[in-house]
Amino acid sequence: MQSLLSRHQNPDNTGLVQSITPERAHWKHVGFDVYHLEPGQTLQQETGTQEICLVLVTGRADVKTSKESWDDLGDRMSVFEEKAPYAVYVPHSDQFTVTATTNLELAVCRAPGFGNHSARLILPETMGRETRGKGTNTRHVCDILPQTEPADSLLVVEVITPNGSWSSYPPHKHDTDNMPSESQLEEIYYHRLQPPQGFAFQRVYTDDRSLDETMVVHDGDVVMVPRGYHPAGAPHGYDLYYLNVMAGPQRVWKFKNDPAHEWIVQQ
Repeated sequence: MQSLLSRHQNPDNTGLVQSITPERAHWKHVGFDVYHLEPGQTLQQETGTQEICLVLVTGRADVKTSKESWDDLGDRMSVFEEKAPYAVYVPHSDQFTVTATTNLELAVCRAPGFGNHSARLILPETMGRETRGKGTNTRHVCDILPQTEPADSLLVVEVITPNGSWSSYPPHKHDTDNMPSESQLEEIYYHRLQPPQGFAFQRVYTDDRSLDETMVVHDGDVVMVPRGYHPAGAPHGYDLYYLNVMAGPQRVWKFKNDPAHEWIVQQ
């Protein structure tokens, strides 16, 4: 079985450091790239049949689509600042150009597009932010492109898990089209760590254990979750950030906890 873990790579001549295609992940919906662009460096792409959410993970940039233009977006230089990111939604049959005005960490999130949405800027102050859980199950969530906002397929969220805590926990899954109790969604985890020399753990497993992979993730790594439960843990001393990208047959996030660990949230 191909590993679900994609290690961070040094930038190529376009700045690309991560590239997850549906073909590589052996699924149908989610595509995900990360670019590290230097000041003045430009990325230009057609969206084709895909809708795109551009997330300015860190740094600043000018962003243009075929009809819209925004100058010098972004004010977050670390994902561990207490700030939400800037993002831009770009529909299918469009194009985008991103020109870095500082060092830029850019996530390009893709999924099938088929609606009539317009390109738009997603401002940090419009993103819902909340703290979930308690004790060592605490995590801080920012909804970048939730199901309550217009899009065809994409769901995008970022999470910070304080050191010594667990996230996506109790273990939950969303791999079965069984609405209204569970939706089928593929998922990307793009991990960052503070300090960056740290590590974290993520396990992906199914009820029958036909899939059961536990990974040590480092700064900049990606974990692909095609199915199964997928908890993540941050060791003492190292805060964990991850950017989630999800898509599936329906744009709805309904998850099911592992019954063996459901008691944790029933106390």
